Amino acid sequence: MNALIRLSQFVGKTFALWVLLFAALAFLSPSSFTLIGQYIPWLLGIVMLGMGMTLTLGDFREIIRHPLAVIIGVVSQFVIMPLIAYALAKLFALPPAIAVGVILVGACPGGTASNVMTYLARGNTALSVACTSVSTLLAPILTPVVFYLLASEWLEVSMSAMFISVIKMVLFPIAIGVMLRMIFKSSIAKATEVLPLVSVFSIVLIVAAVVSGSKQSIIESGLLIFGVVVLHNGLGYLLGFGVARLFKLNFADSKAVSIEVGMQNSGLGAALAKTHFALDPVTAVPSAIFSFWHNISGPILATFWASRSDNPVKTTETTETAKTKADA
Repeated sequence: MNALIRLSQFVGKTFALWVLLFAALAFLSPSSFTLIGQYIPWLLGIVMLGMGMTLTLGDFREIIRHPLAVIIGVVSQFVIMPLIAYALAKLFALPPAIAVGVILVGACPGGTASNVMTYLARGNTALSVACTSVSTLLAPILTPVVFYLLASEWLEVSMSAMFISVIKMVLFPIAIGVMLRMIFKSSIAKATEVLPLVSVFSIVLIVAAVVSGSKQSIIESGLLIFGVVVLHNGLGYLLGFGVARLFKLNFADSKAVSIEVGMQNSGLGAALAKTHFALDPVTAVPSAIFSFWHNISGPILATFWASRSDNPVKTTETTETAKTKADA
């Protein structure tokens, strides 16, 4: 068991390398990964199940302690990233399928890897965990609504169908995970130590499936999509931090909001793209590239901010929670 835990920790720390490796393998040998595409919603469900298994009442205490900070983080998540995506789509006159894909990943909730990055940046880890949890639970409503409002000018979007998809892929697995933790508390607590391994494996397969089904599109537009994703991610960090400071949040809280806004649940974006826009596989590519890139930019930003921090790291409890919840 200890060896498995160490392997899980190693894989979690080297997540970006595994994504890059399997993306390259999928690009070189698409046929080896094509069949995985039909299982993308199930793979995302596994990730969300793991998140549910780690949720505790303590994750929501920050809402009571500092409600304004949580509200700022969650509102910024569903306003800043979608609007940046829309602006980039207009600025670069992106083809419809790519524009929709960029907006889709922008409309997703925060990724749980943001919790670990916030810890490494010496930010408010408890705030980050609270924002991730709340934004994920609100995703069934806000992701379809925001996406419909911004993307429907490019392609026809069914808000109701997407609502049902997010319920199935996010809310149901999380609810099952929470119930499992309540029923088998001690056993689940031990199992969560290897969840990063399961989450990384699932997300890596999702990315490989997207790449294998989009090889030609990546050849034609990959550089453009990569540039847009880098801008999307970077502007998310910048504007998230700016909004937090505008509302006079302290430095630790501002770092948490910035990272929370900039890092997306790209696995959900890829799954929704595959489910609702399967006829044009390039729609899922921005999410796949985002999954790789934000796990490069996140540690770089966290390292920079850690060197400038004058605030202590949050409690061991929230630290361990953040480490356990790390995925894409």
